[in-house]
Amino acid sequence: MRIVVINHVTLDGVVQGPGRADEDTRDGFTRGGWAAERGGDDAVTRAWGQRLGASSGYLLGRRTYQDVLAHWNDQGGPFRDALNNTPKYVASNTLTEPLPWPNSTLLSGDIPAAVAELKKTPGDDLHIMGSGALIRSLAPLGLIDEYLLCTHPLVLGSGRRLFPEGFVPTAFDVAEVTPTATGVIIATYRPMSTEGDDLRLEP
Repeated sequence: MRIVVINHVTLDGVVQGPGRADEDTRDGFTRGGWAAERGGDDAVTRAWGQRLGASSGYLLGRRTYQDVLAHWNDQGGPFRDALNNTPKYVASNTLTEPLPWPNSTLLSGDIPAAVAELKKTPGDDLHIMGSGALIRSLAPLGLIDEYLLCTHPLVLGSGRRLFPEGFVPTAFDVAEVTPTATGVIIATYRPMSTEGDDLRLEP
């Protein structure tokens, strides 16, 4: 299976709290819900739907797993059933089994090694949503195969970023780019190399 990230991001790289004001207030973040204004963008909805419709499941960090599932189980509706029925792999060294939501499998201990083993199993893509800490732990090891990023025309100036300062230099191949009517840029990126300080960024 491939590991594919699907996330909203701002022009300055923030991924924290896109959906709701109270989604993630860590470090005093007060700008949550920044993606909601364009959340009804048909092109964004289609792009996410196409990917998730052919998914083998979700790979999530503890916080995203607990927040997303709790939110949608409280909200109800078809999205709740889709999340509950889909296999979920939860990377955490603090949670214990049994996990609270159906079809959930705990990955603990050496999580990058567990994910590497998971990638060897047959199936379609596993999708990471949110889960910034998990992404930052897997990406430098070459365990993420693709990113579908919806970049919003916003600069927030604060918040947790997808690739923080000090992240290993990485070049990407841009596989597909789609601008939308609301100004969101939907782009698919595939990592090409992680060569550290010797990385050569060539056109």
